[in-house]
Amino acid sequence: MDQLKQRLFGPPETSSALDTLQSLAESIYTNPLNIALFLAVLYVVVPLIRPPSPNSSRWTPTVAEARSHQSAPSDRYTYLPPNHPDTVEWTKYTPRTLAVYDGTGTSASEQDGSRILLAINRKVFDVTKGKNFYGPGGPYGNFAGRDASRGMAKQSFDLEMLTPLDKPIDQLQDLTPSEVKNMKEWESHFTGKYGVVGELIDEAEA
Repeated sequence: MDQLKQRLFGPPETSSALDTLQSLAESIYTNPLNIALFLAVLYVVVPLIRPPSPNSSRWTPTVAEARSHQSAPSDRYTYLPPNHPDTVEWTKYTPRTLAVYDGTGTSASEQDGSRILLAINRKVFDVTKGKNFYGPGGPYGNFAGRDASRGMAKQSFDLEMLTPLDKPIDQLQDLTPSEVKNMKEWESHFTGKYGVVGELIDEAEA
């Protein structure tokens, strides 16, 4: 019977797992492309199998280690932000209270002495980082601490664009559609570049 099976189906399979591995190794060794692919697979797989060292920048702390970090900081734990982002205190300004933030150092608060604010369309912007433009002596210094809405709308930096501090806020009702568009474009530009820190209100609203 065994002889009949051998004649019909040929000799029995003699390959083993060792033979398969040997054949695979030979194909990898003889083909440079296979070597490159094999190394790439090792590069990806090995880090997944072997946990990173605690000293590695990719090390992730356990829950207990993360909690204990508050009382016992560790140089290994690098997942906290280096600095807390700046916070903005939303403030309501009247024309008079806004006027002191013109970068001349006359603010009631010594810390805010060089701070420069201006308003456009009732929104107050902190433009201190643009002090070369909006600070004393700058090309747009007239707008520091003031409502710059009309000047931005008319593309004019003249003093007559500013409403006196003892007058109500300019309602801008006489602006043309193109001038309103100019003002809103400046408002959008300042919102993206400087950010809004408050709103401008009349004395009666304070």
